Amino acid sequence: MDTAKQQELNPRRWLVLFFIGLAQLMIVLDVTIVNIALPSAQEDLGISDGDRQWVVTAYSLAFGGLLLLGGRIADYLGRRRTFLTGLLGFAGASALGGAAPDFGTLLAARAGQGAFAALLAPAALSLLTLTFTESRERAKAFGIFGAIAAGGGAIGLVTGGALTEYLDWRWCLYVNVPIAIAAAFGWLVLPRDVRPEARPRMDIPGALLAVTGLVSIVYACSQAESEGWDSRWVYGLLIVGAALLAGFILWQRVAAAPLLPLRVITDRARGSAYLAVALAMVGMFAMFLFLTYYMQVVQGYSALKTGVAFLPMTVAVLAGAGGLATRLLPKVPPRVLVVPGLLLASAGTAWATQIEASTSYAAGVLPAELIVGFGMGMVMVTSMNYATHGVREADAGVASATVNTSQQIGGSIGTALLNTVATSATAEYVREHAAGGRPTPGVVRDGLVDGFSAAFGVASVILAAAAVLVGVLMNTGRPTRDASAEAGGVPAAHLG
Repeated sequence: MDTAKQQELNPRRWLVLFFIGLAQLMIVLDVTIVNIALPSAQEDLGISDGDRQWVVTAYSLAFGGLLLLGGRIADYLGRRRTFLTGLLGFAGASALGGAAPDFGTLLAARAGQGAFAALLAPAALSLLTLTFTESRERAKAFGIFGAIAAGGGAIGLVTGGALTEYLDWRWCLYVNVPIAIAAAFGWLVLPRDVRPEARPRMDIPGALLAVTGLVSIVYACSQAESEGWDSRWVYGLLIVGAALLAGFILWQRVAAAPLLPLRVITDRARGSAYLAVALAMVGMFAMFLFLTYYMQVVQGYSALKTGVAFLPMTVAVLAGAGGLATRLLPKVPPRVLVVPGLLLASAGTAWATQIEASTSYAAGVLPAELIVGFGMGMVMVTSMNYATHGVREADAGVASATVNTSQQIGGSIGTALLNTVATSATAEYVREHAAGGRPTPGVVRDGLVDGFSAAFGVASVILAAAAVLVGVLMNTGRPTRDASAEAGGVPAAHLG
C-alpha cells in the first residue's frame, strides 16, 4: 500500500498523534509523579524505610521485565486492541493504588501499572509508525512524541507536588484515570488491526525466567538492609537470580521465537548503549529518590516546592540532549559523548555526597542537579540513537524495546541497592550518635543525610565504572552520513 493511499485511509492522523501522546504522557508522568508523593504515602501507610523503594521499583521492574513480551503481545493481538487494553488496565491499576488501604495493595497496584504500561508503550510506538508513513510528517510526529517524553517527567514533578500539597498523595494515582479515559477515545481513529498471516510465537518461558530472575536480585538487594549482605538468605536470592538470568540467556539461544535474540545485544555498539542506559539510570533514580526525601523530610520543603526544585535538572537534561549531544551526534563517535556524560553524572552525584542538613539549595542540590542532568542528556540521547545501530529490520522493534527495558531494570536494581545502602548507613549513624539509646530529632535528621550521602557515593562509583566500561566496549567510530541518518531515527525510549 503506497503512502498516499495509507494517508487517505486515515486522514485524522494528527488526531491519532494526540491520543497516542496522551497515553505516552501518562506513562512518563507516572515515573516521576509518585516520587514526589512517596514521603506522604510512606507516612500515611506506615511503610518502612527499607520497603519504600518498592513503590518505585514495583512499577519499573514490571514495566522493564515485561516490555519485550508486551511488544510480542501487540503483534499477536493487534496494536489497536493492545493499546486499549493497556490504557484500561493502567487506569484500573491506578484507581486501585489511589484507594490502597495498605502497603501490599499499593505495591500490587504499582506492579499492575507497570505490567499494563509494558503493553501500552510498544503498541503506542507501533501505531505511530503505522500512522505516519511520509518521511517529513513522521519526523515531525516523532519530534512531538519525543518532546512529550522529555517534558512529561517535569510535568509529573510539578503536578505530583501540587496534587500532594493541595489534595492528597492518592490523587497522584487517581489522575491517570481521566487521562486514560480520554486517550481511550483514540479507538475511534486509530488504524484498524490487520490479522497477520501467521501469529507470532510467544516466548512465555523466556519472560518467566527474565522476570523471576530480576525480581530475585532486586528483592535480595532490599533484604540486605535488614539481613545484612553476608546473610545466607541474601546470598541465596542473588545466586537464584543470577541462575535464572543465565537460564534466560541459554534459553534465548535455543528458543524458536526468542524474546530477545542475542544478536541484538552482542553487537558492541548496541550492547554498550544498553549498558550505558542501565547504569545511568542508577544515578538518575538516586537523585530523584534521595533528593526528594532530603528536601521534604530534612529541609521541610512542601511537595509542590520539591517538584519545582527539580525543574533545573530537567532543563539541564534538555540542554545536554538538544543543545550539545544532538548537534555533535552526526559528527563524532558515540563514546565521545557517552563517556564524558557518565563522568559528569558521576561528578554530580559525588557533589551530592557533600550535602549536609544545613546546606542551602543553591550550594548543594542545585549544582548536583545541573551537573547530573547535563551528563544524563548526553548519555541518553546518544545511547537511544545507537540502540538500533546496524540492526536487522526484523529486529528493529525488539532493539528499541530493549533500551526501554535497560532503563527500567537499571532503575529497579539501582534503587533497591542504593536504598539499602542509605537505610543501613542511617541506622548505623543513629546507633553511634544516640545519647542514652534515644536519638534526638537532630541525630535522626543527620543520620538521614549521612545515609543519602553514602548512597550518592556508591552511585558515583557505579557511574564512573560505567564510563570506563563503555569507553572500552563502544568501538563504533565516527558516523558516516548514512550511519548517522540511521542512528537518528525513531526515539526508542523516554527519560523518566
